[in-house]
Amino acid sequence: MADNKDAALKILSDNRQARHNYFLLERFEAGMVLTGTEVKSAKDGKVQLKDAYAAVKGNEAWLINAHISQYSHGNRENHPPVRDRKLLLHRREIDKLLGSTREKGLALIPTRMYLKAGRIKCELALAKGKKLHDKREAERTRTAEAEARAEMRRRG
Repeated sequence: MADNKDAALKILSDNRQARHNYFLLERFEAGMVLTGTEVKSAKDGKVQLKDAYAAVKGNEAWLINAHISQYSHGNRENHPPVRDRKLLLHRREIDKLLGSTREKGLALIPTRMYLKAGRIKCELALAKGKKLHDKREAERTRTAEAEARAEMRRRG
């Protein structure tokens, strides 16, 4: 059943760097307030989440530093590529995110942006930063698993 749900999503941008730099603890789905040219550009896949993060300011959640390229056929009404964009979440979710980021020192990182039922959504994750030794350990584990899979293919 999860496959059907994921099949309905069209991934516009994936922040793979987030999985490398952070332990992703809990995920949230947020809607976004976008202009017309931002929507058209995002649907073309011209979104970069690498340096983006989210923050709660004044009881509102904001996506900061996300880059959505200008739309190729946009005229003087085109949008600036990097600007703060409002995220649409329920009040309880915003309060939970505010508490987690303030008291536990967690970061709020966008992991992917996707199209769901004609609407652009952003998946946010509460994340704890990885230290260098954590990254090395993850790399070692990944390498060991890849070698084991290769050995199984060779034998079988």
